[in-house]
Amino acid sequence: MSYTPLTDAERAQMLASIGVDSVDELFADVPVSHRYPDIDLGPPRSEIEVLRDLRTLSEKNLSLERTISFLGAGAYQHFVPSLVGHILQRSEFYTAYTPYQPEISQGTLQATFEYQSMICALTGLEVANASHYDGATALAEAVLMAYNVGRGKRTSAVIAPNVHPEYRQVVQTYVQGTDIQLVGDRTVSADLTGLKAQITKDTCCVVIQNPGFLGELVALDEMAELVQATHQAKALLIVVGYPIALGLIQPPGAYDADIAVGEAQPLGTGLNYGGPYIGYFATRKKYVHKMAGRLVGQTTDIDGRQGYVLTLSAREQHIRRERATSNICTNQALCALASAVYLSTMGKSGLRQVAELCYHKAHYLAQQIDQLSDYSLVTGGAFFNEFVIRCPRPIRQINDALVTRGIVGGFDLGRVDSERADQMLLCATEVHSRESLDELVDALEDVA
Repeated sequence: MSYTPLTDAERAQMLASIGVDSVDELFADVPVSHRYPDIDLGPPRSEIEVLRDLRTLSEKNLSLERTISFLGAGAYQHFVPSLVGHILQRSEFYTAYTPYQPEISQGTLQATFEYQSMICALTGLEVANASHYDGATALAEAVLMAYNVGRGKRTSAVIAPNVHPEYRQVVQTYVQGTDIQLVGDRTVSADLTGLKAQITKDTCCVVIQNPGFLGELVALDEMAELVQATHQAKALLIVVGYPIALGLIQPPGAYDADIAVGEAQPLGTGLNYGGPYIGYFATRKKYVHKMAGRLVGQTTDIDGRQGYVLTLSAREQHIRRERATSNICTNQALCALASAVYLSTMGKSGLRQVAELCYHKAHYLAQQIDQLSDYSLVTGGAFFNEFVIRCPRPIRQINDALVTRGIVGGFDLGRVDSERADQMLLCATEVHSRESLDELVDALEDVA
């Protein structure tokens, strides 16, 4: 087999078809300063030498097998049972692309249907779609859906200050070209005082995160007041959630939320250097025709046999583009399968146990750090598995020092809020042993 992608004769034929004599002439309109520079690859090398060089380069990456990570802020290290990987790597799943047509295999459709069913059970809502690209994308689609439910007559979307700031940025990108205006304090805070006052007759939705970006949980009485104010204004309440936390706290459906979205990466998908991830999306049945994305339904054929089929996709861009309420035309099928396998493997009690471990380990860690003379706990309310500490030195310097000890530190909150330049967001999950928690505490004290 030839590994030369194009011969000189083929290149010449292609250039002649275009009507130019050379590659340089083809790119003549691109300024030289912006062209990709010539790369000196050096003399030819054997496959053994190339693999050795690539392995050396890969070892420059931080591996969670050799380091301890306390970085969360939207993506989390959780234990993934080996069963998840074994099923994902079966060729019939691993090589399949995202399902586009109802002719897709029944196995893939059933796996997606089971994923949807488990997301409904997790969120306490009636219907879930086949997933979105990530949690931020799911939130953006939820805001657009709320706008469409109001038939475009309500143009204000109130976003709480405890919502992930990067999620807000993605929503801002999605609503460009519409009449939607994002309302709310853009600083990062767990304080929801004044949020109800921002709800008006022009509000299409209110977005709140629970647990919030800073890890703090929203009190049930505070949530109930917000739900009442939202629904009195005939707006929809959207709750962004951490799915592992739903093994311990009340689900959005229990306090009458209309849409639940979030990042499902913790459910069986590794960190993977930032992706691919998966956004979950659930809502009430009465809004199903306004929901973006794919939906797999269960039915019976003419002989009474149970089957699965894609449904409610006529509004998608590949069929009725000009009337689409969303231009989402895909889903993270493989990641959704991972979530379905993870949830079915862990079960209700297993998920609760993971959530309890996250909760207790984070509180132990926060208590130990708060006892250090140079650090203090900023988080004042109830929290799940993330909390904020005040540090004696710039966060970047502390994290650089921690890395030399094989520890990945927390998130520098100064990146998203200049008033929090001395604050770090730390998380703990079930993968952290008592020894690793104590190691972080000792390291923080040493680098103070």
